[in-house]
Amino acid sequence: MAVAVEPSPMTPVPFRVVRRRRETTDTYTFELEPAGTGDVRPLPGQFTMLYVFGVGEVPISFSGVPGGPLVHTVRAVGAVTEAICALDRGGILGVRGPFGNSWPIEAAAGSDVVVVAGGIGLAPLRPVVHHVLANRARYGDMVLDYGSRTPHDLLFRPELGRLRRRADLQVEVTVDAATDGWSGQVGVVPKLVAGARFDPDAAVAFVCGPEIMMRFTVDALLERGMARERIHLSMERNMQCGLGHCGHCQLGPTLVCRDGPVYRYDELEPLLETREL
Repeated sequence: MAVAVEPSPMTPVPFRVVRRRRETTDTYTFELEPAGTGDVRPLPGQFTMLYVFGVGEVPISFSGVPGGPLVHTVRAVGAVTEAICALDRGGILGVRGPFGNSWPIEAAAGSDVVVVAGGIGLAPLRPVVHHVLANRARYGDMVLDYGSRTPHDLLFRPELGRLRRRADLQVEVTVDAATDGWSGQVGVVPKLVAGARFDPDAAVAFVCGPEIMMRFTVDALLERGMARERIHLSMERNMQCGLGHCGHCQLGPTLVCRDGPVYRYDELEPLLETREL
């Protein structure tokens, strides 16, 4: 009698591109569906390894609506991500995962929610925003502070416009450098934290972006009086296998792909004090 064998976490599952949307000059959002048997359902904050056959694979965070199809937002910054971004509808990707832990959004129920994102860091935080809005009565005030280098680098622009029109969500968007036609705020995103409306004693923060941006965002949250254990950061350093086998993503005594990518700041703080880590 044949015995069913569970697929290896090292074996990519084929997925087909069903939608491809250009976000910026070098960033695309892909909606994927299984091209055969098997499925992948990440939680908000988790990532998968996307494999381009004949090129290689990279870790990419889930950026879709919780419970919906597999969605990833990819910036072309190297050979593999350039190959992914070149795929059109009908293209095939291999997917491994999901890997890592998730944003503690269920544990944040009853609290104010502060989401601070920089650049491509909005992608792994997008599921948090959608989860809270889909369960709005379970949460307190909600803040979304988002910044990018220029207006042309902003992700999900039509969606941001819709979110800014909601009465139950505070959205502030800033850019480091304005271009012609930009009438919004200019400055770094951590500066937005000071003016956000939330109760620091009853709020939970989710932060993702370049590490320097996250450091200054944490400083701003601490200045508002938020406790270290209520601040969560996503650290996506040099992940290559997703399973904690290769050691490339070691951060102090932890492995980001296994123990992260989401960390509580009180656990992460001593590791970030050593810049070489």
